[in-house]
Order: sequence, then C-alpha cells, then structure tokens
Amino acid sequence: MTGQTRRFVKKLDLPAYEIEPANPFFEIKEPFVLAVPTYDQEIMDVVYDFLDHEQNASLLKGIIGSGNRNFAELFVYAAKQLAKDYQAPLLHAIEFSGTVEDVDTIKKVVNELES
Repeated sequence: MTGQTRRFVKKLDLPAYEIEPANPFFEIKEPFVLAVPTYDQEIMDVVYDFLDHEQNASLLKGIIGSGNRNFAELFVYAAKQLAKDYQAPLLHAIEFSGTVEDVDTIKKVVNELES
C-alpha cells in the first residue's frame, strides 16, 4: 500500500517477484525468501493464496517483515504470523524501507541460504 517493502526489495538488487493481488497463483520454481509488510490477516489472504499454490510453500526459506515500530506488538505482525503458519524462520524485521545495515544483513542471510 505504501511501497516501503517494494523499495526495500529493490535496494537488495536481487532477483524478485512481486505477488500480484489480482492473480496470486504464480508458481515459484526455486527456493525463495518472502518479504511482507505489516498488514492484518484479512489483507494477507493474497499471500496465503500464493504460498498455498502448487509447491510454493515448500520452497519458502524464510520471511522478512517490514513495518512501523509505532505499531508496537503489531510490528511485522504479518511476517510473524506467516512464519508461524508455514514454520519458516523470521529472518529479519525492518522498519519502513530499511537501512543500509538491513540491506547488508539480508544479503548476507540470502548468501548463507544459497550455500
């Protein structure tokens, strides 16, 4: 909605796919990390549709959550819930569109997952 997560993913300069709300039924063919903003469960239905499509959930290696720390316990709520529901690690939590340190951390984590 605000584009913060999209801006962060672009900073990573890694191959990326944006889940399309109009058609979340896209099949991923290789292991991936999911980056999600903080939204309530109802709005996350499209992410669940994507993960439940074909073998997508089995290729999920971890989740990055983004949000605003002003949300207190709801900060990266969607990422925490998805991590629990799909038993995937919450790899990192970023605020807004992340910092240079967040980018470095995620790149390091992705490199470790690839090896």
